[in-house]
Amino acid sequence: ISGYSLVIQARDSGSPPLSSSVTVNVDISDVNDNSPVFTPANYTAVIQENKPVGTSILQLVVTDKDSFHNGPPFTFTILTGNEEEEFTLDPHGILRSAVIFKHMVATEYVLCVQAKDSGKPQQVSHTYVQVRVIEESIHKPTAIPLEIFIVTMEDDFPGGVIGKIHATDQDVYDVLTYTLKSEQKSLFKVNSHDGKIIALGGLDNGKYVLNVSVSDGRFQVPIDVVVHVEQLLQEMLQNTVTIRFENISPEDFVGLHMHGFRRTLRNAVLSQKQDSLHIISIQPVAGSSQLDMLFAVQMHNSGFYKPAYLIQKLTNARRHLENVIRISAILEKNCSGLDCQEQHCEQSLSIDSHSLMTYSTARISFVCPRFYRNVRCMC
Repeated sequence: ISGYSLVIQARDSGSPPLSSSVTVNVDISDVNDNSPVFTPANYTAVIQENKPVGTSILQLVVTDKDSFHNGPPFTFTILTGNEEEEFTLDPHGILRSAVIFKHMVATEYVLCVQAKDSGKPQQVSHTYVQVRVIEESIHKPTAIPLEIFIVTMEDDFPGGVIGKIHATDQDVYDVLTYTLKSEQKSLFKVNSHDGKIIALGGLDNGKYVLNVSVSDGRFQVPIDVVVHVEQLLQEMLQNTVTIRFENISPEDFVGLHMHGFRRTLRNAVLSQKQDSLHIISIQPVAGSSQLDMLFAVQMHNSGFYKPAYLIQKLTNARRHLENVIRISAILEKNCSGLDCQEQHCEQSLSIDSHSLMTYSTARISFVCPRFYRNVRCMC
């Protein structure tokens, strides 16, 4: 307990008795009676041979139960095991290589490290660090090509994470890093540690081929990443049809069915090869395991097919569509929950272009805006 606050009252013996009170604050000053504590108590680490000088090997973690002026900053010292000065230890407790290690020269080092706190008198603790030198990487990283589809509303793309590169390496201790060619960094970024791809705001309509590579420190492998950006037109929203799927997650639909279903859907609803199918958004139905997919079809002369025409086409081809995935319903208007006479209702869709949903799988990522469906009776 670092302190106490006491309220003390003095009362006299008069009639009536009078009193007065005063607050007394008692601060308990800290004595440096706790040694630094390493977590864990001892460490093991590995470093591959032929890594450059200055390679980070290990981060020491030290805590102290004393107050701040008796705890950090800590002073780290390698007491034994570093007679040839193969290692350095910086003030932050990061152990780094000071030489280029060779597996044939030595396979293991054991260091005794001391941590000293800032109190008076100082308290010290010790830990042992076992560093194994392993052979350098012999396997190249492997990465899965990634295709990303972004649907945005008329130059209103806010940016954000749009997908993740999935890469592996058979060398157990390899640490993979990801890089993006410098001239593409004005539009995209790649997290060097986890391979997440970030798009900056304001992407234009079109196709982007990203020059991304993954490295294990020895081998560098290119990765095919293609980004398709499609901008919605307001007219599309007035001519949308919803296909509702049963018992499927957005990620499973994107990763397993989207390509195949798009191809089957094109065959079902396109009257001419020059017509264009636009998948506007996919979104889970609240409170259920269903999934809505919004789409519109644009004629080659730039107009859009009316929903009633598309629904007729879909109804005729429903059996073929369900060879790909089970369909719960085909909706133009959704009067669910409304007591409308003869189901006469008016539906409008609104798009929140700043609320993006990203459904990412190893091979395909689909980024689309959130939509809201508003219905009212036209009785």
